[in-house]
Amino acid sequence: MDDRGVSLRCEETEEDHQDRAAKRVPGMGVTGGLLRAAWDPSVSGRRVIQRLLHVEERYAPSPLYVSLIQQEPERRDELAKWTLQVCCDCGCDEAVFPLSVSLIDRFLSVALSAPVSPYCLAAACVLVASKLSECDNITSDALCAAAEYDFLPANLREMERVVLATLRWDTAAVTPQDFLPHFLASLEERREEDSATLRRHSDTLAAMCACDSRFLGAPPSLVAAASLNCALRGLGNNGRSRLYLLSLTLAELCQADLAVLQYYSEMIERALRQRLSGGPVDKGAELEDERSCTPTDMREIDF
Repeated sequence: MDDRGVSLRCEETEEDHQDRAAKRVPGMGVTGGLLRAAWDPSVSGRRVIQRLLHVEERYAPSPLYVSLIQQEPERRDELAKWTLQVCCDCGCDEAVFPLSVSLIDRFLSVALSAPVSPYCLAAACVLVASKLSECDNITSDALCAAAEYDFLPANLREMERVVLATLRWDTAAVTPQDFLPHFLASLEERREEDSATLRRHSDTLAAMCACDSRFLGAPPSLVAAASLNCALRGLGNNGRSRLYLLSLTLAELCQADLAVLQYYSEMIERALRQRLSGGPVDKGAELEDERSCTPTDMREIDF
């Protein structure tokens, strides 16, 4: 057994970053060309969902921060969209983006003021999230390049230390993407859609919610359930009675009232139509069709 001391500080060298950059395969995300472990049904079910529901409250941003951001959401939403673009361009795993935004919101919730370079903060949160979610994390050089060298790798590593110290190293937050596979597994016997397609659409909608401050402060479980509910409605493979039963099951899983779930589902559909149209949603268009035109991937939404 190795008895050498192990440091938890962010002490990677430039050589370490270069080695990882050489091994990383663009577009392959966490696997870097390796195979993922298969889904294990033994780690799913109501027990796991209950645990996630219990833990998610711990990582909620403060009500004061939520109220301040929702008064002037433009800068926060712009930062979240930039974070999404960086994660997509660098081929990060799908879990990196929502965790990065959660870290940004939690840091700002404590600090209540943005650092000199907000993009350095966002990049530091992507770096932390990548280390938690990927076996071959993104490099500081790649993040600096994504920000057009608005900051240097040394600045990024110092900001990473500040984020970790501010959050007391409690960084493994619960996100909507943590709930989605468990909700899908719970609906397995009651739905007809392809799992991969439904998951992809739900991930897209949940990512859109992370970029929209109107959903800031909503429990991740509710965002996940509402995103999945919208995806089910958008695919259009179920009748009204089946959709009602699926919605009822989702409301039960996230421990929310059915009316609350439907309200957030309608909010997501309105936000989606706004993204697709590139402007404010026309009220007449909202009543034209109750079904959401859920896109097949992130590229169809104008983030």
